[in-house]
Amino acid sequence: MNTAIGVTGLRKSFSDHVVLDGIDLHVPAGTVFSLLGPNGAGKTTAVRILSTLITADAGTITVAGHDVATDPDGVRGAIGVTGQFSAVDRLLTGEENLRLMGELYRLPRQECHRRATALLEQFDLVGAGKKPAATYSGGMTRRLDLAMTLVGEPKVIFLDEPTTGLDPRSRHAMWDTIRELVAGGVTVFLTTQYLEEADQLADRIAVLDHGEIVAEGTPAELKRRIPGGHVRLVFTDVRELDTAARILGDPARDLEALTLTVPNDGSRRGLKALLDRLDDASIETEALTVHTPDLDDVFFALTGHPTNQNASVS
Repeated sequence: MNTAIGVTGLRKSFSDHVVLDGIDLHVPAGTVFSLLGPNGAGKTTAVRILSTLITADAGTITVAGHDVATDPDGVRGAIGVTGQFSAVDRLLTGEENLRLMGELYRLPRQECHRRATALLEQFDLVGAGKKPAATYSGGMTRRLDLAMTLVGEPKVIFLDEPTTGLDPRSRHAMWDTIRELVAGGVTVFLTTQYLEEADQLADRIAVLDHGEIVAEGTPAELKRRIPGGHVRLVFTDVRELDTAARILGDPARDLEALTLTVPNDGSRRGLKALLDRLDDASIETEALTVHTPDLDDVFFALTGHPTNQNASVS
């Protein structure tokens, strides 16, 4: 798979304060990569460097095949950035905002009109296209903001907390839009204050703390690294439960519910080993459920910070 973003040895300091201390990142094209970390971890600095807004002190960085240091214009021509705060001009209509972006890209007038029309339809804003953006709801404004990012048909999009302040319905609608973009081949680099959002969208997640990557992997891989995962086994009678308990090392049991809670990382290998032990003893279960730590647990274990809004954003 092609690499959309490649980072090796990225370093950045402000005076004597080290913000990024030699981080490495690899983001395959056509995927969602989420960078998480507490306040001051360096997430925003990393995004600003990757999008050419500031320069790195050291490291090799390529975005969409262009070197950030030697070909920043090439990078800018291949990316889109949707920041935490909307870039929508509230005095203009939705269509006018999109056409203005086209003019900034120096597109021909006919092409500006074509892209504005297509994006209004793609983001379900046709009915609001002639109305001032000041009349839009929060969800509509964020959709228009993302649509404006797409006028230049970027290969890589940096989304900085794209659903902050949205209600759950609008948030889920935005998730669907992001999934559609990725399905079309766009690469998304996401920072978010909602760990559920990273869990839902990201193919891979990196956790940044004190300027270093302290963990990276798929959401499932990260969850399996944290103690507390278990399998809950349900039995039909006490005799089967007692036999299973002896075989499995006497895990926690609930005689009233006829359940055993067995420590397990939830991986395919871990589950197979557990079930093989039961099969060897000819023990059948009525039901089996896997419980793994969520990303909140992962975040706290890796950074020591709770995952409230103030602690998980920078």
